[in-house]
Amino acid sequence: MSFQNHNERREAAEAAKKAMLEKFKTKATAPVDPAIAEQRAAEAKAREEKRVAAEAKRRERVELEKLERKVAAEEKAKAEAEAIRLAAEEAERKRIADEEQADILAFEQKARRDLKYAARKARQSGKR
Repeated sequence: MSFQNHNERREAAEAAKKAMLEKFKTKATAPVDPAIAEQRAAEAKAREEKRVAAEAKRRERVELEKLERKVAAEEKAKAEAEAIRLAAEEAERKRIADEEQADILAFEQKARRDLKYAARKARQSGKR
């Protein structure tokens, strides 16, 4: 009995599907006035042209923004390179000044040692 119920349900489902398909198949579209169809086609064409123009404008803007970002990145790189160059020059000037200061200090220390040595020699030679 259960098998018969299943077959009946399946047949009812298939009949409902067929009825649904027929409902959509038999639906007739309203006749379209050629003037209205032409007007809609013209509007669609105008919308498409407007969309294409807007897309072209957007692409142009995007390309311009890319170019601006590229130029900004190049300028930033140049500025960083210039800052590095200036820092290197300043470091070199500081190194040279430090070397000169060290040379002066070494010269002064040597002069002091020489004076002490000369004074000691003078004392030693005066005692003899």
